[in-house]
Amino acid sequence: MRDYARIAKKITFVLFLSQSLSSAGFIAAFTVNAIVGVELSGQLAMSGVPGAVTVLGMACGSLTWGYCMEWIGRRKSIFLGQVIGVIGAAISAGAVVGRSLVAFLTGLFLVGVARSAVDLGRFAAADVHLPAEKGRAISKVVLGSTAGAIFGPLLVAPTGKLALWAGYPELAGPYSVSFFGLILAAMLIFVGLRPDPRDIGRELARMHPGPVAQRETRALSEIVRQPGVIVAMVSVVFAQMVMMVPMSITSVHMKAHHHALGAVSLVISAHTFGMFAFSMVSGWMTDRWGRGRVIILGSAVMILSCLMAAPSTGLVPLLAALFLLGLGWNFAYVAGSTLLTDQLAVGERAKAQGFNDLMLNLTSGVSQLVSGFVFAVGGYGVMSLSAALAAVVPLALTMWWQVARRRVAAAGLQ
Repeated sequence: MRDYARIAKKITFVLFLSQSLSSAGFIAAFTVNAIVGVELSGQLAMSGVPGAVTVLGMACGSLTWGYCMEWIGRRKSIFLGQVIGVIGAAISAGAVVGRSLVAFLTGLFLVGVARSAVDLGRFAAADVHLPAEKGRAISKVVLGSTAGAIFGPLLVAPTGKLALWAGYPELAGPYSVSFFGLILAAMLIFVGLRPDPRDIGRELARMHPGPVAQRETRALSEIVRQPGVIVAMVSVVFAQMVMMVPMSITSVHMKAHHHALGAVSLVISAHTFGMFAFSMVSGWMTDRWGRGRVIILGSAVMILSCLMAAPSTGLVPLLAALFLLGLGWNFAYVAGSTLLTDQLAVGERAKAQGFNDLMLNLTSGVSQLVSGFVFAVGGYGVMSLSAALAAVVPLALTMWWQVARRRVAAAGLQ
């Protein structure tokens, strides 16, 4: 008989390490993507395009990887995604050297496809745990991004100097972090993610049948009409959208106010530290306090952070605002992802999770594209206030859902 506790621990640890390496590469590149977009195009309005193209790649990959994970397993799908990311990082670095905007955006699209596969790894951790532990399992994988969140942006300046020393443009340096980080992560997944989390999840569902896990598999169109699924998806989608808009433009905003590249990296590090460092706390709160309450808390923190960011031009207020933005995102993202998993039978998980990330990335991509133009026309303040307004949506919807559930429960007791 399998030792499921040992297997779950091993798989979660492998996903944790892979997430750390991958996120270091993704975030190092993300720190300078907007700056590279402006430099290669010569237009400030293009600042949001690199982020939008990356998220478009994530959107195109999300549903595809969701079905792939059902067909060929989590391990092979994540590995293939990371290989695509290695290719994309190489193209992006070469495009910076050759000053080709089209090639640069092509590379970022492939990196986005890779990131969508890596992001679905959080559900692989949930597969190998029982329902009462899923929130903490997801949070452990998200926590894996902490190392990347801290060290990714901090590697921007040194790798930029190394690129200059080697005779290449300074902005080409961060893409080497993406290249080597994804190579190491892919090797780790290929060797270490055994047995496949998909198969362990199916075995656990048979051993511990529940009203949801063993339910007959529904069509995707039916799944997405369920109130709990709607709340889960809206919370994750809007959390990602609200988080990405200020994050993608802050580097350009800071450069316009004459902050050095090191200061930009510090703010992004604080932001990504908030996104990932407190994942164990958010996972514990999600399992202890309930999914809905943590989503509401996360949405409220995001609103506060956007209101703080709107008038800010200095290093300290921007650092504080972006840190809180990341923290609020973490609460809503972990709780929303866990709530979604709660609503799904075993055979529904991969496709519904892939669709969730598809919607997440499409919305995020469109918002980033628009944010560049809003920033060019209305400035950083208008853009941040727009993000705060968007964060009201998951807050209000989740509060309504919580009240509706209580009324149904009360009616059932009468």
